[in-house]
Amino acid sequence: MTRTPEEISRQLLDAARTAGAEAADAIVIDGSSVSVEVRGGALEHAERSEGTDLGLRVFLGKRQAIVSSSDKRPETLKVMAERAVAMASEAPEDPFTGLAERDQIAQDWDIQALELFDPTSEPSAEALMHDALRAEAAALAVSGVSQVSDAAASYGTHRVHLAMTNGFSGGYKRSSRSTSCVAISGEGTGMERDYDGDSRTFQSDLRSPDEIGRIAGERAVEQVGAQKPATGSFPVLFDERISSSLIGHLLAASNGAAVARGASWLADSLGQQVLPEHLSLIEDPHRPRISGSRPFDAEGLPTRRRAIVENGILTGWTLDLSSARKLDMASTGNATRGVSGPPSPSNWNLSLTQGDQSRADLLRDMGTGLLVTSMIGSTINPNTGDYSRGASGFWVENGEITYPVNECTIAGNLRDMLKRILPANDARPYLSRVVPSLLIEGMTLAGN
Repeated sequence: MTRTPEEISRQLLDAARTAGAEAADAIVIDGSSVSVEVRGGALEHAERSEGTDLGLRVFLGKRQAIVSSSDKRPETLKVMAERAVAMASEAPEDPFTGLAERDQIAQDWDIQALELFDPTSEPSAEALMHDALRAEAAALAVSGVSQVSDAAASYGTHRVHLAMTNGFSGGYKRSSRSTSCVAISGEGTGMERDYDGDSRTFQSDLRSPDEIGRIAGERAVEQVGAQKPATGSFPVLFDERISSSLIGHLLAASNGAAVARGASWLADSLGQQVLPEHLSLIEDPHRPRISGSRPFDAEGLPTRRRAIVENGILTGWTLDLSSARKLDMASTGNATRGVSGPPSPSNWNLSLTQGDQSRADLLRDMGTGLLVTSMIGSTINPNTGDYSRGASGFWVENGEITYPVNECTIAGNLRDMLKRILPANDARPYLSRVVPSLLIEGMTLAGN
């Protein structure tokens, strides 16, 4: 008889108690996925996977141990529990570990309101291949595209259930649907590539394969003839495609785990200005149809909307139970985990205040500088915020794009950079991170 993730998680907890655990939590994830890749008008690769993953964490006082498996047979659950308890008995004490108190755990939630699962029928492999072929054909139809290195479509579902000996038990299921295309322009050493793609919870929200392929092709052609830009201090406009990476650095520095171990350039900035005073950074895990939405975190605590930065002021850290205890604070309900590791703090859906100007307006006003559309590599000093990344994009003169650029480096200090950002109004509202194009004056640019 097929058992649900909820039933398996309960059996894991029973096995843990029988083996001698004083407390425990269990996470069970099962799912399936199918993906198709095409090339040259024919099927290149197709894959389907199904599986169940189990994770069990047990506690003996302040000692903990974690075991995982993909085998859900009852005899395996017994062995997992016995092994975890034996490991915990030998583990060092951690004064900050432990489950949430009963009065902390989530009690009621409306999973239907989050719309995490598309109830329509799973697309067939043939339908996915058709979408991938349409994306490839649309890219190849763009004048100047020499080939398509990859066109793909995929569909997946997964169910997760979390149960704990403190009384928490909850789960949900998700669906995802995506299409992508990578186009190449030029020949030989002059080849350039670019991409486009879309991933949604609901099939009906997904952009058309023809649009995705066309945009990938147009972007690749725009890169032909790329050269190194000048070296000096210039304004840099981070395109909406990659601007969320800047906010990602702020999130990494405001992560409670980094703060607790003394590896954050924001460690002394709580309650201080980190963004321009008219900007706020809002986390909202309850947005319908968004991949980062969830009713509770990986420790069974309720998730909630909060302002990480409000009117430019950093209001708090992102915390799970362990990092909160280390900092003598309360968890923000931001724990995440897989089956083989302990919880750690992470962020859900985020949105940065948008500006009142378009990207074209910012380009016009920046005069001469760099529009960045792609970045590679990263050198970030977690203690000082010193920033250096490889970049490519377009050179701007007199407010107009003049030619594509590559093989350049942009550098600055995140503490200073983020206080000077000027947002456009072009953020895509359906992304998990809703961040518009961002202009920063006076960055160091190394090219020729």
